[in-house]
Amino acid sequence: MTHSADDTAAASRGTALAGGVSSPVRSGAAVGGAPFVQVAGRGAYAYDRNGRAYVDYVMAYGPLLFGHAHPALVRGLDELAAHGTVFGSTCAAELRLAQRIAAHVPSMQALRFVSTGTEAMMSAVRVARAYTRRPLIVRFAGNYHGHFDAALEQAGASAPTQGDAGGGIPPSGRAEVVVARYNDLADLDAKVGGRGAQLAAIALEPMPANMGLVSPAPGFIDGVFARARAAGALVIFDEVITWLRVGLGGEQGRRGYSPDLTALGKIAGGGLPLAAFGGRADVMAVLAPGGFTFTGGTFSGNPLCVGLAHRVLDLLESDCRLYARLEARARELAAGIRAVFARRGMPYAVTQYASMVDFAFRPGAPARNDAERSQSNRAAFAAYYHAMRERGVLLAPSPNELMFLSSEHGDREIEFTLTALDATFEELQQRRLV
Repeated sequence: MTHSADDTAAASRGTALAGGVSSPVRSGAAVGGAPFVQVAGRGAYAYDRNGRAYVDYVMAYGPLLFGHAHPALVRGLDELAAHGTVFGSTCAAELRLAQRIAAHVPSMQALRFVSTGTEAMMSAVRVARAYTRRPLIVRFAGNYHGHFDAALEQAGASAPTQGDAGGGIPPSGRAEVVVARYNDLADLDAKVGGRGAQLAAIALEPMPANMGLVSPAPGFIDGVFARARAAGALVIFDEVITWLRVGLGGEQGRRGYSPDLTALGKIAGGGLPLAAFGGRADVMAVLAPGGFTFTGGTFSGNPLCVGLAHRVLDLLESDCRLYARLEARARELAAGIRAVFARRGMPYAVTQYASMVDFAFRPGAPARNDAERSQSNRAAFAAYYHAMRERGVLLAPSPNELMFLSSEHGDREIEFTLTALDATFEELQQRRLV
């Protein structure tokens, strides 16, 4: 690897920033070498300290559906900031945004705004426990719901290495959380066992995007709903990645599901921190001030973030063909990757869903769960990551992350990426890494 000297120096220089990063995956520990240090982003491109441009498929790990620094969002941000960034009181834009979201996601009869996906899922879990007056939460290995105690035993794609990421979580924090295997109803039944009467909720990503892109098996999500209903428990959908990535109604709108609670995030903020949680009105009624369950925050529903979310929804609602174009572009990229693999005899399956593309360095069919995904060749991925970066394509430094496309990825970027990919696999074959 021969990344820029500036990046290497920045990474090795002493810093007060713990670990040199604010989120572990950015360290590049899973791939080795110097982390990528970015100074700007425009459209489909990220720029390093030397001004070099990279075709960016990280897209901030999903939020940038319109690419970096979209002109309409930059203008909107300037206009909004002129009226104040945080009030400490309810703002009119907050009330209107709740109505707009509920119109697109009908299962969210009532909702609250927070700043992050972690807060959204943490609050949804608390609400579920309060409503049911039960302690037990079921989640699935490889589904990432943030870094609060009930969600974090393994951090999925966000962890720099595989294994337990739950240091500092007391045994009591794990005692009321069951981790089952995704796409395996028999394992779910076995893990819950005789504790059905204690079950508050089953939480899941309806289209997992944190252990690579894993499609739910036919009947799996229906089986989750059936088991929750039989136990008198709730179903929580984590659509922090999928809402607005797959459509205005999220994955639940695309597939016709109606979960009891949902967490939303990422794209709506237009690059600013905005998330929401909500669901059935009777369930959300446990929240203070009317109920007995507290959630809140100084920056929750602030006018800057909710105001920019209106601009994001304006862009989406005004362009009825946007999602079709994004999906077509993702299919084009996936088909090109498959063609490279076929030409070079690579046994890797390529998965594409909406504007997300993924493959793993493991032969055979796409992984069905976290255990299968973990069988990928991490050394080969690390070499692939660095070779693509040298050729001007920026990927997430984790073998479990996806390629996220934006409205700004066009023919030029796809062609450039596929040329770099072909050259990279030629290099990896010569080095006998694949």
